Amino acid sequence: MIPITGKTRIAGLLGSPVSHSISPLMHNYSFQSLGIDCAYLCFDVKEENLKEAVQGLLALNVLGFNLTMPNKNKILEYLDDLSPAAKFIGAVNTVENRNGRLIGHNTDGVGFMRSVREEGISAAGKTITLMGIGGAATAICAQAALDGVKNIHVFARASSRHLARIQNLAAVLEASTSCHVSLHDNENRTDLKQCLSESVLFVNATSVGMAPDTEACILPDISWLPSGTAVADIIYNPWETRLLQKARAAGLKAFNGYSMLLYQGAEAFRIWTGQEMPVEEVRKYLQEQ
Repeated sequence: MIPITGKTRIAGLLGSPVSHSISPLMHNYSFQSLGIDCAYLCFDVKEENLKEAVQGLLALNVLGFNLTMPNKNKILEYLDDLSPAAKFIGAVNTVENRNGRLIGHNTDGVGFMRSVREEGISAAGKTITLMGIGGAATAICAQAALDGVKNIHVFARASSRHLARIQNLAAVLEASTSCHVSLHDNENRTDLKQCLSESVLFVNATSVGMAPDTEACILPDISWLPSGTAVADIIYNPWETRLLQKARAAGLKAFNGYSMLLYQGAEAFRIWTGQEMPVEEVRKYLQEQ
């Protein structure tokens, strides 16, 4: 174990609550494994205390830090610059301290798209269908467009409070990338069937099916998915949602959000250190805890 020294730097997580986070396990294992003199801590910080917390961390010359709820949007007020993805999304989960300048990134979409590639799915130049317009869905949509996906069909409730945000994102992505983003009403089953017939990947980025409501399934009929369509559910509690169970029973490739979680952390680690997180070692380590 690398001892804490007079040169040890700090990275951490700001949010509330944070006691459940596995980020300290991921990052501290990686720091130790690669011999990096840094320690990762969790700080329970609410929105009303975020400004002071950020000022303190900057004064301490931290390596960088992560944000979780409720701070992913509020943090924008205290940053010097944003990555392209963070600008599109309007939310930040990773901050880099670049010689005293705070640069905001959003690694959720990077993490998801890396998990897609891990599954052997090539989405560039193709069509995907995405359910949901919350924070994770928005990040996935933006990064998919940046990664060359040709068409993204986004389904959401017409009454969603996030509708204006996804409409703005769609306009920005269409102007800035070669991706076409189309918005659809969740209740339009005809649209959903048609969009699925065109898609190489169907993504559930909503909380439908998450514990404790594990019997719920976002897709009314699994037969709407063509035989070549892969299915991703960003939920990992339960490990296998009803959607994934049905997809696998139908012979479709299906995967949950655990790899997305690992890879979004790995991208933050790379931003801070310039080194690659030993993801497979971390995966094994977390399974042993």
